[in-house]
Amino acid sequence: MKSRVRFLDLERVNAQYADELKRVAAEVIDSGWYLLGEQNRCFEAELRDYLNACHVITCANGLDALRLILRGYIELGVMKTGDEVIVPSNTYIASVLAVTENCLTPVFVEPDAETFNLDISKIEQAISPRTRAIMPVHLYGRVCFSEELQLIAKKHNLKIVEDNAQALGASWSGKRTGTLGDAAGFSFYPGKNLGALGDAGAVATSDEDLARVVRALGNYGSINKYYNDYQGLNSRMDELQAAFLRVKLKYIDKENSLRRGIALQYDHEITNPSVIKPTHPSDPNEHVWHLYVVRSNSRDELARHLLNNRVETLIHYPVPPTKQRCYEEFRTVGLDSTAILCSSILSLPISAVHSSASISHVSLAINTFQFSDA
Repeated sequence: MKSRVRFLDLERVNAQYADELKRVAAEVIDSGWYLLGEQNRCFEAELRDYLNACHVITCANGLDALRLILRGYIELGVMKTGDEVIVPSNTYIASVLAVTENCLTPVFVEPDAETFNLDISKIEQAISPRTRAIMPVHLYGRVCFSEELQLIAKKHNLKIVEDNAQALGASWSGKRTGTLGDAAGFSFYPGKNLGALGDAGAVATSDEDLARVVRALGNYGSINKYYNDYQGLNSRMDELQAAFLRVKLKYIDKENSLRRGIALQYDHEITNPSVIKPTHPSDPNEHVWHLYVVRSNSRDELARHLLNNRVETLIHYPVPPTKQRCYEEFRTVGLDSTAILCSSILSLPISAVHSSASISHVSLAINTFQFSDA
């Protein structure tokens, strides 16, 4: 194979649906209505039906989705300044930003060594009298949920706010992620399994009061135009993105199935004992493989080796939130497992448009890597 294996080729991803995307773009342009219109209403309804959710509210991006949920709970008196939200220490910084931007306090819990997700068995020891919510992140596309989590939340009267930015289409016990807890935030960043052609997000919830407040907060705090009940923000999905997402939502299950096939191919073809492959849940529906993440004690050398063999990789995520400059106050938090994980993980190419031959090329390159513990 002479051509490189790109980590993600968005041009090819969207080329599959180019005719449909161009058609709906023209329809939106010709309509003369570009915000809070028919495309948003239809996408909300279609996503609601897909999830079997009670309420779906579109917004500008995934971070805003989480921000709006927490702000909504504050407006409803469920939370207040200084209250605590349990978050995984191994996650993208958006999960934490949503907490701190609402003047809430993140409490970090280490990941499970097998799934890399929030270790549910460690949650209860992190709960204090100020804890108001748990934010499980369905990281890399794998469900982070259990009956134990439900029992903990019920016992301590805590909200479960799902960060479902990476796992649209996954399910647990027959229910889609995004409907497992009290509310959920979605991201439709272009690289997601369901990706827009720009930024976009959504909130799902079974709480009618929260849905009403979230919708108002994302529209300047207004339910009726020019009448503002809350000090809101401008977080609206434009009609073009809603139209694009309506097209691509029809194919999400097919694309997730293709991702599962690629994950199985990697499992079968990667035989290098120095590279640790991710585990699979017992129910394949609990993973949609947004990312296929391996581990190596020589991660940086492996990445260079793959690049020399025309394979692009990425690291999700090299620096945990607690070690970011913007969160100096959390630098002393002891999170050894997270630090070890961040130094060893590597994301391999995976998408619905990667061919079997390209995955075989990646696997062969991995198998020729010589591990060095020097």
